[in-house]
Order: sequence, then C-alpha cells, then structure tokens
Amino acid sequence: MAKTNVDQKLKRLRAWVQNYEWGRSGAEAEVARLMALNSGAEIEPDKPYAELWMGTHESGPSILVDDDEQNVGLELKEWIHKNPNVLGVQVLEKWGSHLPFLLKILSVGKALSIQAHPDKELAKALHKMKPNVYKDDNHKPEMALAITPFAALSGFISLQELKQVLEDTPEIVELVGIASAKQVMDIEELDGAATADRVKPALRSVFTQLMSVSKEMTTKAISKLKTRLVLESELRSLREKEELVLELEKQYPGDIGVLSALLLNYVKLKAGEALYVAANEPHAYLSGDCIECMATSDNVVRAGLTPKHRDVQTLCSMLTYNQGYPEILSGLPLSPYITRYLPPFDEFEVDCCVLPKGSSAVFPAVPGPSIFLAFAGEGTLKIGSWEGLVTEGDVIFEPANTEINFTATARELQIYRAGINSRFFHGL
Repeated sequence: MAKTNVDQKLKRLRAWVQNYEWGRSGAEAEVARLMALNSGAEIEPDKPYAELWMGTHESGPSILVDDDEQNVGLELKEWIHKNPNVLGVQVLEKWGSHLPFLLKILSVGKALSIQAHPDKELAKALHKMKPNVYKDDNHKPEMALAITPFAALSGFISLQELKQVLEDTPEIVELVGIASAKQVMDIEELDGAATADRVKPALRSVFTQLMSVSKEMTTKAISKLKTRLVLESELRSLREKEELVLELEKQYPGDIGVLSALLLNYVKLKAGEALYVAANEPHAYLSGDCIECMATSDNVVRAGLTPKHRDVQTLCSMLTYNQGYPEILSGLPLSPYITRYLPPFDEFEVDCCVLPKGSSAVFPAVPGPSIFLAFAGEGTLKIGSWEGLVTEGDVIFEPANTEINFTATARELQIYRAGINSRFFHGL
C-alpha cells in the first residue's frame, strides 16, 4: 500500500500473530497467508498459525508502519494515547483513550477449550486475584463471522435435548449421579419462566458435577463411551454429536470436555454467517476460519479441551445456564457490496465488503474509529483528493469522522471493517 500519512488520516498497521497449538498448520491457515502478506514474514510449514490480532491489546499490539520517522515502529495504543481525538468525542467519553474493540482472524485446526468470558465485575475481580492468568480487567463479548464453513459449541441445549442426552449417555449419568440426572428428568415443561426456574439449578448441578469429576473417573467413562459408540456404529449411523465426541476424543484423549460437549449446542456456520457470544456463556470453537471481533480483552476462563490453565470452579459458578440454540446473524445489506453484522454489544460491529472488479464503495464518515483488513484482491482507496493503493494483507486504522472510498482494480477486492457499534452513536 502507498504511504498514507497524508493529513495523518490513515495508519497502516503490522498485525500480531499468535501461534497457539490449536491453530492450522502452515499455508493451510488464512492467518499464515495474511501474516505473510501483511508483514513479509515467512510461513513455516509445520508451525500452527492460530490468530492474527489487529488492535491495541498488550498481548498482541499492532505496530505503525509506512509512517513518518517519528511514529514508525510505534504501537497503535501509544499513538492513540498521543492523539486521542482520532477516537471521536463519544468514544473518548465512554471508553477513554482506548480502542474498545479487537479484530482477529482465527484459523482453527483443532477444538479450542470449553470456555466462557467474564462480565466486567468478575473480570476486575479475577484480574486482581490472578493477574498472570487474567491479564486485563475488561469483559469480552465476542462475535465469530465465518469465512469458511465454521463449527462451534455454543450455549446449553434445551431441556428436551438434555433429557435425551441423559437417557442416551449412561456414562454421564454414572459421573453426575442418578439423583442429579433424575432431578432433570422429573422437570415438566410448563410455561417458560416456571420451567427455567427449575431447569437452571438442575442443569448447574449436572454440569458442575460433570466438570468436577476426577481424571481417573473421566478417563474410564470416556473409554466406555468410545467403546460403546464404536460398537453401535456397526449397527447404525452415528448422530452428528456422537461423531463429534469421537473426534474430540482423538484430539483430547481422556478430557472431560469430550463428555460436556454433549450438553452444548453444536453450531455449523456457512461462510457469511455469524455467531455472537455474551459474557458468562459456555462455548468452544471447533474448526474453520473466521473473522472474530470482541471487546478489547483476552480474559478466558477454561475448563475442558485444553492443556492450558483450568478454572473449573470459576467457570461453573459464573455461567448463566440459559438454554436454547443461539441466534445466527446473516448480516444486514447496507449497499449492493457491503453487509453489516450488528451484535448486541456497544464496543463493535463488523462490515464485509465484496467489490467486483471495477466497482466502488464508500464507507461514510462515522463518529468512531475503524480498522480495515484487505482480505483478498487489490484496489485503490481514496480520502478527499488523496488516493493510495490497497492490496490483500493490508491492515489500516482509520480515525473517526473520515470518509473512505474503495475501488477494486485488477480483481475482486474483499475487505472487512471493524468499528464501534453504530447503535451506540444513535442511542439505541
């Protein structure tokens, strides 16, 4: 991309890569491809590439490049602190001189941990108690927008499905005890509120007991489950969830997450569909590539499917135990080329812009900052009378109150934009 330090309007960024072990290997990963395009770094074929971070979080800060000598190499966070007006008046009033959202690309090769993100109050308490584990004091509502077919576990299954799981899975009943299982089975489905009042404590009891069993008991139960399902597969076609359990067992042998996955909704997103996750809701991403956007935080409470630190007691006590299939967002068309994904969180929204060769799209000036990622293709960008080049892998910070025009030149140009949720500015 051509230099963009005209009138200090735009800043080109070098993104940060996280090589967590669940990432996809080498050139298979969208993260690796974009990293190489963004920074010129070489892709190592056997290395996992899990996440590309674009924002100001201290665990993966973006760096200014192609700028004047004074700023080149400066962290975006530091530059924003020196130039807080780039965030806009309303953002400064609400969040101070901090970029309130974090944009990522994820390339998921194997399941991430069964986890939840704390609300603000709990985040502050956890950060104070264990700052080495919970590295900031912010909440982390998030949204995953599928780039490729994307699979996840999200939220607890319905009462009817839960009863079916307990009926079909003696290994879980053995671990949680007949009394807890019976407590669920005896609940009659009345009107919604009355049922929820009875289901939540029963579900909490089952889930907490399941997640708290000893390693030895877990290993035995999973071994029994695996043996049973392999035998049953010779007599009938296994259900999707049963096949998933066998796949998770290969990835994380003897892990309690293999069994607890049966209590969560199995969600399959097509490219262009999005899933959002509020605070204190259990979830785990399983496979595929996605755009992920969230409040600027890296707080994760884990309890299964992970070699990392587990905090079972905190996870089980923080969950809402709401049930039901999560809402899937298909996006709102803003123009023939731009689709917007609006989760119910103030901190962020995501736009997807796909421009056929020769076409243009305008992103109007908004009262908050934006980060743009050129995901594929090439073209030009224009601010006022100034024009520059944009190619795949470019990451651009745009200050508040700036209008930008993109045009696809040689081929289709695909761009993602993260910004403050537009409902925040309209007081909705």
